[in-house]
Amino acid sequence: MYLGLSGGGFFESTDAGADWKPLNSGVAMDFAPSLPDGAEYPHGHDPHCVQFAPSNPDRLWRQDHCGLYRMDRATPAGIPARWVRVGDAMPKEVGDIGFPIAAHPTDADTAWVFPMDGTSVWPRTSPGGKPAVYCTRDAGISWRRLDSGLPTEQAWWTVKRQCLAAGAGPKGTVGVYFGTTSGEVWGSRNGTKKSARFRRIASNLPHIYAVAVLT
Repeated sequence: MYLGLSGGGFFESTDAGADWKPLNSGVAMDFAPSLPDGAEYPHGHDPHCVQFAPSNPDRLWRQDHCGLYRMDRATPAGIPARWVRVGDAMPKEVGDIGFPIAAHPTDADTAWVFPMDGTSVWPRTSPGGKPAVYCTRDAGISWRRLDSGLPTEQAWWTVKRQCLAAGAGPKGTVGVYFGTTSGEVWGSRNGTKKSARFRRIASNLPHIYAVAVLT
């Protein structure tokens, strides 16, 4: 079992909850530079959202307060698992700070994130007011911007921790859907394609806190 605590870190149990150990090695803490990089349990690690790949539960994706990470739990004997900051491959002008992450239902190398402005003031809005979903199909080595159909300016909203979801569709397609802080729901029927196009499927709703796809 896995447990994430906002401001308290990420933990795992391999004995049905009888014992827990921290699983934070490799995760940055930019706001506590005096601590060693990836310290296992300093108070303050903040996992915004953690997902495992349904087709490979040993692969974990983590959108953290200080970056975007991947971990593969099946390491060789004696080598501890460590988070790798795959957000380093995101465009520098966008960064890798955000709230949600969604994993592909059948492809462990594919995931989606929705970055927000992670500058020092943390306005929690889309960078430059230009929202976009970013998709990786190679386990975080590279990321592709998907913004077709989304507003191109003055869209000062974001997507919260549980508001980005992916689900299998017909003929091998995978739909990607998200809800915004401005009360809108957007979706693309095939979020793995470079040509993926989003459309607004609901609006004038209250602030959205969760989106789920049932397949």
